[in-house]
Amino acid sequence: MPNYTTSYSKISKKPHYRRSNGNQLPSARRKGKRRPGAQYLHHTQGFGRHGRGRMMPRRNDSRRPYAIIAVACAALLFVASVVWYINRSVPITLNGSESSVRINSTIQQLIDDQELSYRAGDLLAVDDSVLEKRGGEAYSVVLNGEQIDNAELDTTQLTGGEELTIGDGRDVYEEHEVQATAIQPTLTLKGSGPIQYVETWGIPGRTEVWTGAVSGITADRGVVQEVQNCVVRATSVSPADGKYVALTFDEGPSSYTEQILRVLSDAGATATFFMQGDRVDANQAAVASIAASDNELGSNGQNDVDLTTLSGDDLRQQLTQGFDAIDRAADTTCALLRPPYGLFSEQNWTEAMDLVSAVVTWNIDSGDYLLPGADSVIETVMGSVGNGDIILLTDNDSCGEQTLELLPTLLSRLQDAGYQIVSLSELIKTDEELADTLDLSRTSMPADAVLPHLSLEIDEGEGESE
Repeated sequence: MPNYTTSYSKISKKPHYRRSNGNQLPSARRKGKRRPGAQYLHHTQGFGRHGRGRMMPRRNDSRRPYAIIAVACAALLFVASVVWYINRSVPITLNGSESSVRINSTIQQLIDDQELSYRAGDLLAVDDSVLEKRGGEAYSVVLNGEQIDNAELDTTQLTGGEELTIGDGRDVYEEHEVQATAIQPTLTLKGSGPIQYVETWGIPGRTEVWTGAVSGITADRGVVQEVQNCVVRATSVSPADGKYVALTFDEGPSSYTEQILRVLSDAGATATFFMQGDRVDANQAAVASIAASDNELGSNGQNDVDLTTLSGDDLRQQLTQGFDAIDRAADTTCALLRPPYGLFSEQNWTEAMDLVSAVVTWNIDSGDYLLPGADSVIETVMGSVGNGDIILLTDNDSCGEQTLELLPTLLSRLQDAGYQIVSLSELIKTDEELADTLDLSRTSMPADAVLPHLSLEIDEGEGESE
């Protein structure tokens, strides 16, 4: 063992950096590549990973107060805009002159704001004597043509564009009991022709007797609502342009009905078929075929019976059963009536006008039910036909062969004469007046109308077609 000792210097040594030999970590290699004399930034100066948690001194932002002021101003402007919108003025017409009012103000607020002053009406007894001066309506107010009750002035708002009239209040009557008596409308038949329909429905009038709750007076007020009498109009069709006739077949359906439909289709013609209710159930397919084509359905009633011999419930049952049979077979609604033998009296109208859209008979009776032969029937029709006419033919088993024999020739001759052959509804559409007032598919009785009584006056001359 060597005879010497090792001593260690107490002076700290300077850091020793080894040259990179390629085995150091990447950061060590970068340090080894630093060039002598170059200046480098250290993490402790606020850069790199170790400087991220350290905040640099914040500079004073001189623009911040201005931003706060701008936001506050925008908020105030928005609030002001909302307040203005809610309280904006809108134009109205007051007593014929242009005016303005705060939107959604009530009529009472308008009266108060503009300090409008009018004379109140009086409180009247039932006999029109004055019980209390100025005890009636405070104002008479009409808004857009409608009278407004004073009790509604506090709740009726104005939104702009209204026409408002305010004036002296109306007189009002004391509280009173009313004993009313209805005035029943009567029926008048006017005009002549094969088409009959309700032109004016009957609306009852009313008389009243009042007994005052304050005065105790009883007064007959007479007629307080005028009666509207019923008018049934009879007329013919006057086509505005062109030549038209309507073919109609009675007493169907028969075993020939569907063949008749094919003949009509081949000729480009349509017709109206009046069904007898007790025959419909036995041949529903034929009824459905009519409904599925361009042809039209009507009713002959339930049975072959003179409707003028029936009244009340019997008449209504006869009509209702006939319509219902067609509705079931055709899945439709039928209201068009041709009464058997073409007979339907004024009394019938008073008892059943709410069930029918129209009662339609004919202008030309072909007489085919007498079985005179095809040629005779054709000549009867062609010798009498005119524009707007309604021609009566028969669709039953007795006339079926004759009808199929004559129909192609009759259709051809009518078309050669310039006529278009149409159903009743199509014919009515050619008449400008009837087209606007008559719909054969439905009844149109108003809710406030009632069945009338028969008037003794029958005006057969008024309204005749030329």
